[in-house]
Amino acid sequence: MDVLAIDFGTSSTVGVLSTAGHGPRAVEVDGSVTMPSAVFLNDDGLLVTGRDAERRARLDPSRFEPNPKRRIGEGTLRLGDTDVPVTDAFAAVLRRMGEEAGPAGQTRISHPAGWGAARQEAIRTAAAKAGLPDVRLIPEPVAAAAHYASLGHSGGGPIGVYDLGAGTFDCAVVGVSRQGFAVLAESGLPDLGSLDIDQALLVHIGRAVSHADPAQWQRLLRPRTTADRRTRRALLQDVRDAKESLSRHAQTHVPMPEPFGDVLVSRDELEALVRPSLLRSAELLGTTIRRAGLAPAQLAGIHLVGGPSRMPLLAALLGRQLGVAPTTLDQPETAVAFGLHHVPLGTSDLTVPA
Repeated sequence: MDVLAIDFGTSSTVGVLSTAGHGPRAVEVDGSVTMPSAVFLNDDGLLVTGRDAERRARLDPSRFEPNPKRRIGEGTLRLGDTDVPVTDAFAAVLRRMGEEAGPAGQTRISHPAGWGAARQEAIRTAAAKAGLPDVRLIPEPVAAAAHYASLGHSGGGPIGVYDLGAGTFDCAVVGVSRQGFAVLAESGLPDLGSLDIDQALLVHIGRAVSHADPAQWQRLLRPRTTADRRTRRALLQDVRDAKESLSRHAQTHVPMPEPFGDVLVSRDELEALVRPSLLRSAELLGTTIRRAGLAPAQLAGIHLVGGPSRMPLLAALLGRQLGVAPTTLDQPETAVAFGLHHVPLGTSDLTVPA
């Protein structure tokens, strides 16, 4: 049976398809294995997704939502002058991935381990609207652990998962057995994700340049016109690009709109901004491991998931805090989607009770 796995993330979505006689392969959307989870409301009422949504956002940013998953608790999104159900936005993203992948007999969708019944039901509703077949929901840390176990990294022992995504931080200890996987303990921080790191870097930059024109800087923070929103969106993208560049380089420039001059930021500055939050996450992972009745040294491994896990500071902090060096892959963004294929499922979903 062909199986489509979808890791529906806050900022990006990854699909992996397995077909009869072939192993799982990443679904490419617009030439990339990651598709922005963004939506844009067209004049005709249709929701455009992915990079098409990002391009159209330049026309009218008020009809654009880059992170619909982060707003699941609101029920509706205000796009332009229209209120759009959050489940419709979710469905548009899931439908696009299904169309790009092609027909499948079963769909597996990941969700944060801490999501209760109501939020899981929102995903089910969206998947039904998207026309996806035989939907199974699987907690993200279970999928991540299954991926690492499939690579022979578990040795049959419990796995620690550190998942730093765009919207939240989640961690879990996942037990591994011949029967499958089980979440032994999980926790998270709703105020720590790559979007929060972006915001911290933006505030830092503002301290350096806002004195040049305080009123104009406030317009960037609280745009009033379409032109303001376009300028803000471009700046946020440049800040995000700078953050990612600092994972590879010691310093980088952030291009700024007039009248502000470009800003040079260093990895040391970024690490000073995020160190307290990352330390909180490392401490929470340690607490979660203890709640599972284990010590870090008893784990088969601690595995990093999510694009922000590339930050050099993170591995160093975790190593010092827990006494165990974590491991990551070249593409931590795809670990959950690939892992969904390796989770054995029975007749019922493998989810965490509310």
